[in-house]
Amino acid sequence: MIRVDKEGPRWTVTLNRPGKANALTLSMLKELSQTFADARRDPGLRVLVVTGAGERAFCAGADLAQAAGDDGLTISPIWEQVSNRLARLPVLTIAALNGTVAGGGFGVTLACDLRVAVPGAGFFYPVLANGFLPQPSDVRRMSELIGPARARMILMAGQKLKSDEALACGLIDRIAPRGEMAQTLTDLSAAALTANRAVLVAIKRMNSARLSPTQLQDCYRAVYDDDAEALQRLVQVDAR
Repeated sequence: MIRVDKEGPRWTVTLNRPGKANALTLSMLKELSQTFADARRDPGLRVLVVTGAGERAFCAGADLAQAAGDDGLTISPIWEQVSNRLARLPVLTIAALNGTVAGGGFGVTLACDLRVAVPGAGFFYPVLANGFLPQPSDVRRMSELIGPARARMILMAGQKLKSDEALACGLIDRIAPRGEMAQTLTDLSAAALTANRAVLVAIKRMNSARLSPTQLQDCYRAVYDDDAEALQRLVQVDAR
């Protein structure tokens, strides 16, 4: 239920369960985790797009039927593994949000570098109403992106945003009509697809608030000294 289309330096990963609003099962999460691990090992990769099948939802979060069972889906460490592996990819990552983003769907969305949504897409994270806790990385990334006050509006007040509101507060970066989504992704991918790998990786790492002085040095060495070992260390930052 995860489809991966590889077009040279760009991969498109599709959550392919439209009949269930692309709700994530444990097996889908494991497949996503492996896909992102494979992506890190591809030196030719420059852009990875994550999207959903259908026009209803990007992802409705956890499969509630499975979450209601005894398999521990809602507290599984796989959620954090998936979002962290995506966030740490040394490439440009784009969430192409074909519809509503709910609950655990935020993990993938927030872990991407850019987010583009269709008009009218909804954004809500109903953990309070459902009696679950959000994933720690989701709370941190959401607060860093839109500020703690707006994050509380979504997580604690249970407010649902539409795409225009999400754009206004910085939760997404662009709104693209369905017929224009493909061209928007092409435009956003163009520079990265032809970029020198070392420069792309270094800029990605420099954009992290958690970059250490040693890692910053590696950025300069990888780009200006053509230091292959420094580049490899940047590629492997928090690789787990």
